[in-house]
Amino acid sequence: MGVFNYEKDNQGIVTVTMDMSGPVNAINAEYNDAMDETVQRLEKEEGLTGVIFASAKKVFFAGADLNELVLMDENGSEELFANGEFIKGHFRRLEKLPVPVVAAINGAALGGGYELSLACNHRIAFNHKSVQIGLPECAIGVYPAGGGVVRLTKLIGVEKALDIILKSQRLTPEKALAGGLIDEVVESIDGLLPRAKAWISENTSNKEASVQPWDRKGYKVPGGAINSPRNAQFAAMAPTMLHKQTRGLMPQMTAAMDIAFQSTVLDIDTMLRVEGREFIKVVTGPVAKNMITAFFFQLNKINGGASRPSGVEKNPTRKLGILGAGMMGQGIAYVAARAGIEVVLKDMTQEAADKGKSYSEGLVAKAVKRGKMFQSQADSLLGLITPTAKDEDLQGCDLIIEAVFENIELKNKIIGNTEKYLSDDGFWGSNTSTLPITELAKAASKPANFVGIHFFSPVDKMPLIEIIVGDKTSDEALAKAFDFTQQIRKTPIVVNDSLGFFTSRTFGTYLDEGLQLLTEGVHPVKIDNMGKAIGMPVGPLQVGDETSLELARKAGETWAAMGVEDKWSDGTVSRRVIKDMIDGHGRGGRHHGGGYYEYHVDGSKNIWPGLYDLYYNEDTLVPDEDVKDRLMFRQVIEALKCLQTGVLRSVADGNIGSIMGIGAPAHTGGLIQYVNTYGFDKFITRCDELAATYGKRFECPEIVKKHVKSGELML
Repeated sequence: MGVFNYEKDNQGIVTVTMDMSGPVNAINAEYNDAMDETVQRLEKEEGLTGVIFASAKKVFFAGADLNELVLMDENGSEELFANGEFIKGHFRRLEKLPVPVVAAINGAALGGGYELSLACNHRIAFNHKSVQIGLPECAIGVYPAGGGVVRLTKLIGVEKALDIILKSQRLTPEKALAGGLIDEVVESIDGLLPRAKAWISENTSNKEASVQPWDRKGYKVPGGAINSPRNAQFAAMAPTMLHKQTRGLMPQMTAAMDIAFQSTVLDIDTMLRVEGREFIKVVTGPVAKNMITAFFFQLNKINGGASRPSGVEKNPTRKLGILGAGMMGQGIAYVAARAGIEVVLKDMTQEAADKGKSYSEGLVAKAVKRGKMFQSQADSLLGLITPTAKDEDLQGCDLIIEAVFENIELKNKIIGNTEKYLSDDGFWGSNTSTLPITELAKAASKPANFVGIHFFSPVDKMPLIEIIVGDKTSDEALAKAFDFTQQIRKTPIVVNDSLGFFTSRTFGTYLDEGLQLLTEGVHPVKIDNMGKAIGMPVGPLQVGDETSLELARKAGETWAAMGVEDKWSDGTVSRRVIKDMIDGHGRGGRHHGGGYYEYHVDGSKNIWPGLYDLYYNEDTLVPDEDVKDRLMFRQVIEALKCLQTGVLRSVADGNIGSIMGIGAPAHTGGLIQYVNTYGFDKFITRCDELAATYGKRFECPEIVKKHVKSGELML
């Protein structure tokens, strides 16, 4: 068996230690051969009293080979189904052994790893933070099809199982134990195998110990069948809630819910086949390919440091200075202190700086109240943040980030006043969202040490940071920003300098197209609904309100003062609408009392009635598909232009940046991956149609036509 070490002790207990030739134990051809031989041997083993599955790797078991899945198409569906049945057949044969089988979980058991554990009669885990347990497949466009949906539903009930599966939860051993996913924990890894053997010995005379709950006569799924009266409300509401969450764009989640529902009423063998058949439809579809590509391969590539300069030593931040204690600055202070970094939070007055620190005080107070943080941890975190109005307190910072208004004169003044306080090995970062880093760096005495570090709001929740490289930014400065980003547990993308960089440019086209539609007379509610229908978190009018019309106008004024153009659209329509809303009607956005929407004290909102008088025309007829494609294609086209002109350094940065930074629909795999599964020829044709009807802004970028000719994919 080679990669599966088969060892039988004098008590008749066989320990199968998985030690495959790769870095982790995973489902592949090598695994299939090893498991097949193992199961056959166990079925013939004389004097067998129990079986333990253990791992020689740090990870218990990693699951399926995604390289194979992402390349799968309909032509290979029957082969894939047969392979799935072969794998699940091994699990089923383990369940039917006449002796108890135990999973000794020493490391992460996610996906296929937990599905193997579910096929065991008893699950024991090492109680350590490195151990994660769960079924995270829905987050990458598929669902657990090795019996995971079926068995977990039968084990803990449909409602609890779906909460774990649809949310792709990764549980600590303690939470997994509390949720019924495992049966025991041990506090020492050395105690894992002895405890597994002890449990088998304790249950030698217990016939039920070797029979899975769902194979016992009269077994009922916890919580009852989906068609039982007690589940009537859940059965009615769950699909509606799921559709509201996914807008019908996540077929893997719909399939998982359907399988879980059926698993409460049908036998396990029938449901394992159903689970396998449905999986073929999901895994050969575009959503699975998109999400596996983005959330597994490309995200791992980015987090692995593909965009970080090679040959530059790691340079973690020791003392961080933050200039501006407003919404962005206070969020940066919190995430930095949470990572153990000393923070100096500076504003114009001590009162403003103290107010900035109070944001962190509020967050840790909630964490303590909810039991997520000890008071001592909260005190330690807050002790790292020093609010001040004195420039001198910045002395010795090895990184200073300015987070003030998008005003180049203000930013230049701050650089001149405070850059001298940097340590000898210090670097300067600007949290600008649109202003060119090369231009801002002109005010710095060491432009090579100047880099853009663009955070997203709210900082404590948003997972992305966009690092911008100016013309003179050094590899050392880029590496410093990259290391800091990972230090505070964020995902870094790296882009080259331009007005608006990558995320703000693409995001701006979404807002701009919404206003184009508005001025054409399209109903405002329809505009926002169509934005959500393509998978955006909110519609373009609502997000324009949230980000502030006033802020958009100030950015435009700054660009005008700098003599730079709005390069991703002519901007005329957007500027006119925003100017009219602010100057003509005093509506600057949500935080200025209202904008396109009215906001009420009870939390509700509605379109500002004046918007209908200004723009709505009931005679305007723009097909729904055109509205959706216009909102989507504007962003995709701009992302392609960023790739074509070198603003984007990699396709991976574009896809992950668009999803994590601006809320691009996750099912697309990102704005560039969208084109891969849409089809190059089809995309070019649709661009031509939109351009002919609605304008040159929809003309297809040359990079797509180039890839069609070369036959390459933009991976």
